[in-house]
Amino acid sequence: RRAGGGCVRPVMAAAPSSSAPGGGPEPPPPPLQYSLLLQHLVGEQRRPRAWDPAALGGIPSPPKSEEQKMVERAMESCAFKAALACVGGFVLGGAFGVFTAGIDTNVGFDPKDPYRTPTAKEVLKDMGQRGISYAKNFAIVGAMFSCTECIVESYRGKSDWKNSVISGCITGGAIGFRAGLKAGVIGCGGFAAFSAAIDYYLR
Repeated sequence: RRAGGGCVRPVMAAAPSSSAPGGGPEPPPPPLQYSLLLQHLVGEQRRPRAWDPAALGGIPSPPKSEEQKMVERAMESCAFKAALACVGGFVLGGAFGVFTAGIDTNVGFDPKDPYRTPTAKEVLKDMGQRGISYAKNFAIVGAMFSCTECIVESYRGKSDWKNSVISGCITGGAIGFRAGLKAGVIGCGGFAAFSAAIDYYLR
C-alpha cells in the first residue's frame, strides 16, 4: 500500500519465451500457401471419403446382384414403360367412360323406340360398352405416347420438356392422319400443346 492510500497493483512476470535448443528464438512457421490448401480440399490431392451408411447409424445396403440389375434394366426399358402406360390408360379410360355414361341421359335408350324406358340391364350394358371403348382408346394413346417419349429421350440423351412436345406431336399426328392430312396436323399441334402444358404443370 502506498502512502497516499492507493493500492499497488500486482505486476505479473511475463512468461519466458520459448527458445530454440541453441538458445536463440524459434523461427516462425512458414506461411501456408493457398494453392496447396486448395489442392488438398478440392484438387487432385483430395482424398475421397468412402460413404458408409453404417458409420452414420444407417443400414448398410448390400451390393446389387445380377438379377436385381437385370430387373432394373427391364423396368427402365421402353417396352416396360409402354406396357405400364397401356395398363394405366386402360384403367383410366374405363373409369372415364363409365363416368360419362353415368351422367348421360341417353344411355340405354333405343333410337327406334325413344319413348320406351330402358331396363337396368340395358343401361349397364351400354355403360360397359362405352367404358371398354374409352379404355381401349386411352390404352393405345398412352402406350404410343410413352413409347415415343422413351425413344425420343434415348435418342436425344436429355430429359426435358422437348421430349414431351415431340412425342405428343408424333402421337397426335399418327392418330389424326387416319382422318386425313389436316386432321393429322391439328392432332399434332393439339397433342404437342397439351403435352407441353402437362409437363410444365408437373415440373
